[in-house]
Amino acid sequence: MEKRKNLKEIALVFLKLGTFAFGGPAAHIAMMEQEIIEKRKWIDRQHFLDLIGATNLIPGPNSTEMTMHCGHERGGTLGLFVAGISFVLPAVIISGFLAYLYVEFGHLPNIKPLFVGIKPAVLAIIAGAIFKLGKKALKNWELAILGLLTVTVTLLDRMDEVTALLTAGLIGMIYFYIRSSGEATPKPKKKDPTTKKSWMPLFLFQASAGSIFTGASFKIFLTFLKVGAILYGSGYVLFAYLDAELVENGLLTRQELLDAIAVGQFTPGPVLSTATFIGYQLNGFWGAIAASVGIFLPSFMFVLLLNPLVPRMRKSRLMRGFLDSVNIAAVAIMISVLFQMGQDTLVDWRTITIAAISFAVMFGFKKVNSMWIVLGGAGLGYLFYLI
Repeated sequence: MEKRKNLKEIALVFLKLGTFAFGGPAAHIAMMEQEIIEKRKWIDRQHFLDLIGATNLIPGPNSTEMTMHCGHERGGTLGLFVAGISFVLPAVIISGFLAYLYVEFGHLPNIKPLFVGIKPAVLAIIAGAIFKLGKKALKNWELAILGLLTVTVTLLDRMDEVTALLTAGLIGMIYFYIRSSGEATPKPKKKDPTTKKSWMPLFLFQASAGSIFTGASFKIFLTFLKVGAILYGSGYVLFAYLDAELVENGLLTRQELLDAIAVGQFTPGPVLSTATFIGYQLNGFWGAIAASVGIFLPSFMFVLLLNPLVPRMRKSRLMRGFLDSVNIAAVAIMISVLFQMGQDTLVDWRTITIAAISFAVMFGFKKVNSMWIVLGGAGLGYLFYLI
């Protein structure tokens, strides 16, 4: 009974987050931090940071994979699947509906005024998360220097995010291991006996894919499965992969692909909901389902592999330095994202006003839910558009 209650809670929490999670991975993680740590206390902030740092190093949509981690912490393997599916479901449904309108009428509805206000409001949500996570991640002056270096190289575009994280992690791992060589290393816990059992839902899911999708839909499934398994980075990287897979093979025009990427950018949840839009264009309803399952399925596999390892990494003297360094680098990258988003977003008095109000609410009213900041930004954006 308790397990069923937990799964229901997981589903409701991540359906809500999936519906209002605008602004990209940094914003999604900021909303999760507020909902999972502050409001519900499912996990502590240190473990949340460890999960962020480790998740940034694997392929796939990091914020979606963080929902899976949080779901696993609350409800085990089933919780992982419930959280991940619940988070992506709103984006998949919205993208599928927009794809239907696009195929039927040849263009997308004009919903830009709403998103003009959401973007500056999201800046405040990200800043709030940086402040709280940064306080936990900043444990000493060495990590402060590592964080400053990470901010610098990412803002100057000298390294991509994954390279910056790995570099910071390796430097920190070596430095802190040498510094703490005299300390005793805690013994790791015994292997979790449920780990092997946790693979069963994934194997069943993969085995059934071939029977669910046939013909054109199965080819779509395989295409997006490959993309989901190797994808690192932003929506621009996704564009490059899909351009090579679909445009160059004559399955889509480049304009159709650009429209699909745009849908992924302004719908809530992960930008990978672009796959749903494209799948519908290629083969209707079943094409949309095949593309959605294909692109998100590898993330479930990666999180199932990674989740049991993170606590063990924290207990290892060698890997503890790696985690702490990756964590501060992850916060530093959020600062870079905030700065770059601010440059792109704060372009006139309207966006600056919405951002200022959002910052005042975020830092002046500590208990306010980020959902209301998103809704308030959307409302102000639409109001200013009418003016």
